[in-house]
Amino acid sequence: MTDERRVPATTADERTMLEGWLDFHRRTLAWKCDGLTDEQLRSAAVPPSDMSLMGLVRHMTDVERHWFRRVLADEDAPPLHWSDEDPDGDFRLAGTDTWQEAYAAWQSEIATARRHSARFGLDDISEGRHRRTGERFNLRWLYTHMIEEYARHNGHADLLRERIDGATGD
Repeated sequence: MTDERRVPATTADERTMLEGWLDFHRRTLAWKCDGLTDEQLRSAAVPPSDMSLMGLVRHMTDVERHWFRRVLADEDAPPLHWSDEDPDGDFRLAGTDTWQEAYAAWQSEIATARRHSARFGLDDISEGRHRRTGERFNLRWLYTHMIEEYARHNGHADLLRERIDGATGD
C-alpha cells in the first residue's frame, strides 16, 4: 500500500485545517483499498456484515453527494447506490460492480464537493436542507461531520483490509 496522505499543518487556519483533515480521511479510505482486486474489494470480510471496502467507497460517494450537492448547493442529485426501498443498496454489490466505476464516481463527487465548498465561507448557511429534518447547516458543520463520517468508516476499512490480506496501518 502506498501512503500518500498528508497531515495538515499544526498551525494552519481553521478552513485549511478542516479541508486538510477531510482530505486526509478521503485519502485514508483510498489507501485502504489500494492494491486489491475487484473481488477482494467486494469481499464482505467480516461476517455477518455485508460491508466491503467497495461498499464503503460507494457509501461515501453518496454521502459526499448528499451533503455537498443536495444540502450545501441545493442540487437535485438523487442517490447513486441506494434508494428509500433499499437504504443499504450502497453496500449490496453485484459481481459486475467494478472498482474502476466506484472509484471514478467517488472522485467525481469529491471534485464537485470541492467546487461547491469553494463558494461558501465556513459560517455560510447551506442553500439546501436536510431531506428528512429540513435543517440547514453551515459549511463548518458539514466539514466536521464529513471528517467524523470518514473517520468512523476508516475504522471499518482497517478491519476489512486486515481481514482480506493482513495489511495494517493507521
